[in-house]
Amino acid sequence: MPATGRRIAVAGVDGCPKGWIAALRIPATGETGVTIADSFASLLDGPVASALMIAVDMPIGLPEVPGRACERETRAAIGPRRSSVFSSPLRGMLAFEAYEDANAFGRARGAGLSRQAWAITPKIREIDALMTPALQTRVIEGHPEFAFARLGGEPCAFAKRKREGHDERIAILGKHGVDARALIREARRRFPFKRIFADDDLIDACALALTAGAGLSGAAWRAGDSARDARGLKMEIWG
Repeated sequence: MPATGRRIAVAGVDGCPKGWIAALRIPATGETGVTIADSFASLLDGPVASALMIAVDMPIGLPEVPGRACERETRAAIGPRRSSVFSSPLRGMLAFEAYEDANAFGRARGAGLSRQAWAITPKIREIDALMTPALQTRVIEGHPEFAFARLGGEPCAFAKRKREGHDERIAILGKHGVDARALIREARRRFPFKRIFADDDLIDACALALTAGAGLSGAAWRAGDSARDARGLKMEIWG
């Protein structure tokens, strides 16, 4: 079935306090819905099972030594928002349960691990346990700020947690047919507790859904040098 079919679906996925939040979109019609799942596996098997392309804001393809080219290229592309690109953990760091041990492992190899990156390590483990080179043809690593730079024609001027940044990103999504305010209202009606997801989690998922759609059409940006990790996973970021 061609990627222009009216029911072809794509999805953008971001981590959230409850687990994972996904924006599932039909590019041909603009129809977009939101769902939340406790695990990435249940998301793949259920709500986004129909998606031909899924962009997730989480590292895929983990290095043995510090530095992924895709991260360096993405930072360069998003300029003032470069601090939003965390350095991914080395694959060996996933074996540790304590931050101090993982950080020491990294420092011995030339780079430590930020507390922010360590905080998402459980989700990185979750995805890494599922990923295969075959699945990576459908599940790609995306970065919301990389996506917004493409969608807006330049990097966002304001940090996403500032009111100006919130409005800036919603306006960019609106220009591409995504009514993020309406989606947030509907998601809050269905998932009323603040601790389930933050508004910017959903906004990022929407940007990643547009990235997934652009990936199918060939319009997405890609950062990376075609390197693969020890498990054969490509180390690349899409926007």
